[in-house]
Amino acid sequence: MKSQEITIPKLFILTVVPSAISTALYIAVGMVWQSVPSITLFFILSTLTLFIFEISVILLANKRKYGNIGLKIAFSKYRKMDWWKILLYGFVLFGFAGLMSITIGPLEDMVFSKISARLYMTLPAYFNWNNLELMKLYPKNILVFTAVFYIIMNVLILPIIEEIYFRGYLTGEMKNYGAAAPIWVSVAFSFYHWWLPFNNIFRICIFSIASIIAYKKENIYISIVFHCLCNLFSSIVFVISLLS
Repeated sequence: MKSQEITIPKLFILTVVPSAISTALYIAVGMVWQSVPSITLFFILSTLTLFIFEISVILLANKRKYGNIGLKIAFSKYRKMDWWKILLYGFVLFGFAGLMSITIGPLEDMVFSKISARLYMTLPAYFNWNNLELMKLYPKNILVFTAVFYIIMNVLILPIIEEIYFRGYLTGEMKNYGAAAPIWVSVAFSFYHWWLPFNNIFRICIFSIASIIAYKKENIYISIVFHCLCNLFSSIVFVISLLS
């Protein structure tokens, strides 16, 4: 059996809606249980909800299309490439993201600064990931666990699952949209980040370029390397700040 074509409305239903539910669950649980830092709670709940959902969607779509459970559908548009070329594309894209972070990033932060401030005034300080002083009040063993768990989730598991889901499965099944598919998926991917709502312009810019290159080269390992590098950099900065 053939899998169903993914339309733009279906794209947002498969991305923004489950992410909104997962984020709402994170806030609801965080309101009554704060035994671990909020960022740790977020990744625990995301693993149990959002990431399981994404993998399940891929596995079931693969069964509908190929008759068995697997990830083949996420690699339907795949062309072999030398590992050094994949790394080169990943690092060049990472450099581009760095350039955008010092140009578009600050401008976007300035535009949304008032809205961001109001949001964090509404929510308890617990949910502010920039409030490192509050996080540092937790026992040392919890902080070490948070640092290790954060590195594993944010550098490896999260970006790999997201790239297989977004750049692999979703982009590959938007066949009627041609070269516009990776751009639409990048927009959906940006708004999927309910927990980081004020960086959409930056995310759309950098992930659209990465998605288009991965699409043209028919190799999602390019976007996986790029995504992991971006998250590795931010994770190192976070962990050093948390444990210092």
